[in-house]
Amino acid sequence: MREGRASGNAWRKRRGYGPLPARSGAFADYLRPIVLIALNTGLRRGELLALRWADINLERRTLTVRGSGAKSAQTRHVPLNVEAHRILEGWKAQQEQTDGFVFPGRNGAALTHFKRSWAGVLESAGLAFPPEHPRRFRFHDARHDFASKLVMAGVDLNVVRALLGHSDISMTLRYAHLAPEHLAAAVERLGPPEGMTDVIEMA
Repeated sequence: MREGRASGNAWRKRRGYGPLPARSGAFADYLRPIVLIALNTGLRRGELLALRWADINLERRTLTVRGSGAKSAQTRHVPLNVEAHRILEGWKAQQEQTDGFVFPGRNGAALTHFKRSWAGVLESAGLAFPPEHPRRFRFHDARHDFASKLVMAGVDLNVVRALLGHSDISMTLRYAHLAPEHLAAAVERLGPPEGMTDVIEMA
């Protein structure tokens, strides 16, 4: 997109037209930061599109998902890791207005969808499969990726539940099978009572 804009401005200059604004900054469009933020926060698509800059606190490294835009209708605060913080800093730095939506659509209104852009990414990645295909990658799978990595890193399931905004722990338990070592370590804490070791060995 940057190359296209530069080429277009060169064409306009040769014909005496004024240049269009150059595309600069860390990101050429909105899709890359959206996907990276999803992978690093576990936010749902609707939650991402409802985010406003007022919900982002870069100093405290947190973002707030308002209950009005959350599936559970509950407000939650999500900490930003190093990558998510860097992405939002870079994205904010190249925005003309930072008093509205983080990912604005036309005329500053909320972006409602990005189906065509997402389809293009899947096509480029070789993942443009039909809906019923087992290798089909949905945008929501970025949320599953976030949760799976947390569980495999040994993060407590209740903490994962809070980060995802699940209203019921049963929804989070689907990831429990990814933490066998973590679960085994928890059971190991239940060693024999003091003084019982010798009795067990004698038996």
